[in-house]
Amino acid sequence: MLTGRVTQWAHSPSHLFEPGSAYIATAGTYGKKHILNSPERKTLVLSALFEQAQAFGWLLEAWAVLSNHYHFVAHAPDDADTLKRMIQALHSTTARVLNAEDNAPGRTVWFQYRDTCLTNQKSYLARLHYVHTNPAKHGVVAAAENYPWCSMSWFQREAKPAFCRTVLSFKCDRVSVYDDF
Repeated sequence: MLTGRVTQWAHSPSHLFEPGSAYIATAGTYGKKHILNSPERKTLVLSALFEQAQAFGWLLEAWAVLSNHYHFVAHAPDDADTLKRMIQALHSTTARVLNAEDNAPGRTVWFQYRDTCLTNQKSYLARLHYVHTNPAKHGVVAAAENYPWCSMSWFQREAKPAFCRTVLSFKCDRVSVYDDF
């Protein structure tokens, strides 16, 4: 039974904040521009994601950083409302660095983000699969475990084999995640 609260933000859908629940979050660059177009830039975003997740108490379970968007699945801390602040910190930190590198002060780097509270097990497992394999879905690599900015190789190494097989057995071709990048 969900006991969290629903928050309405202006010009956006309702957000369910449920302590301890899993969430998927997705954000893209403004105008779908391929700003994260180097290994160093993808590493910047991934490192900042790890840092902010730890700072706000979110437990990352899957992640993928591509040249113009990212996804992650994480479990909320007791204060699930911190997701918005965590993503704001991630975006402002990385935007400042990227804008300084490109001598583009004030440029908008990130365009909104979407989050979904994953309220059933099948949805959760399908989205884990989706995020772990996202670079392969986009044709960036043939096998996601060969892409350094996603969680697939970590997942295969760290998860129990049975759980890994379970996650990867879930179809994710019909997963409804905004991923039109």
